[in-house]
Amino acid sequence: MSTEPTVDPRTSLPAAIATVVGDGDLEDILDRLLGAAVDGFDPAFGAIVVADPDRAELSVAASTGLDSTGVDYLQAGLRDPADPFATTIVGRIAVFDREEATPDGRTFIGAYLPLVISSGGVEACLGALGLTWPAPHELDEDQRASLRAITDLAALSIDRARLVSTAAERSEWFERMAHADPLTGLANERTIARILELELARAGRQGSELSLAMFDVDDFRATNREGGHEAGDDVLRRVAAVLAESVRLVDTVGRVGGDEFILVAPGSAGATVAKRVLDGISALPAVAGRQISVSAGVARFPSDAGDAESLIAAAKDGLSRARAAGPGVVASGATQEAGS
Repeated sequence: MSTEPTVDPRTSLPAAIATVVGDGDLEDILDRLLGAAVDGFDPAFGAIVVADPDRAELSVAASTGLDSTGVDYLQAGLRDPADPFATTIVGRIAVFDREEATPDGRTFIGAYLPLVISSGGVEACLGALGLTWPAPHELDEDQRASLRAITDLAALSIDRARLVSTAAERSEWFERMAHADPLTGLANERTIARILELELARAGRQGSELSLAMFDVDDFRATNREGGHEAGDDVLRRVAAVLAESVRLVDTVGRVGGDEFILVAPGSAGATVAKRVLDGISALPAVAGRQISVSAGVARFPSDAGDAESLIAAAKDGLSRARAAGPGVVASGATQEAGS
């Protein structure tokens, strides 16, 4: 097979640059950049692999020449530290003329380039671009330079998309701080609703779980009646303090009613966190001669509900069952467990 390209790869650069400066989401941009590489280099297979900033995983963001089975095979192989994409990302060095053999005995030549961004003197590798051709195949220096240029454009696109995402998350953080419950300092109902929608959207994109826990102070009316509203406010502040201290950094807690609190917890650990909260509250000193305790109901996305309204309703159902079972109980689904 000839090692000469079917077209001058430099002719693909204007389209690649136009892709980056134009509109479109990251997935579409990476697809088009890989398409520009295909037009310029005519590979048999190719892919752009991205390092997930939220999880220690690599994922196939764009591919060419692969059917769904091939993409699944490539994705599974990324878990192997010896995978060429993985080694390129770790080493941050472009590798050309890498010979690879397929299980059926065919030989391919691969080129793998890291997606590197430098900021403030610090380099970060965001992923890798890889192309393969049937052997023999060799890229000259001009071809390698053109492929590096497309790789740099892909790195720039990923970095820009993440900066936009970070700016949005930072803006959301400031909004959360500006809408706190004045008595407890926790997020208020409006902010919790917004955080819940954001976390549900994130969980949906990532195919992960999300837990929601509702807490209610047991016999709160009796505390207000016997100790006055100052005693009631003291109870709410103490419960809020335990909530804030018991949850993880990724969790969000808020006050959504007179004596109701809510926990939004990414992942499936909602019941565990809720038990930790109940244990902490059970250790609090009595207020106005009354021991403080709370009941809790837990629900999970997507197993219990698929949207915010249904998830809250499921957690409230669990809370109702917990109240009926007695003080200091967590109810998750149809199961009640003592909180301490």
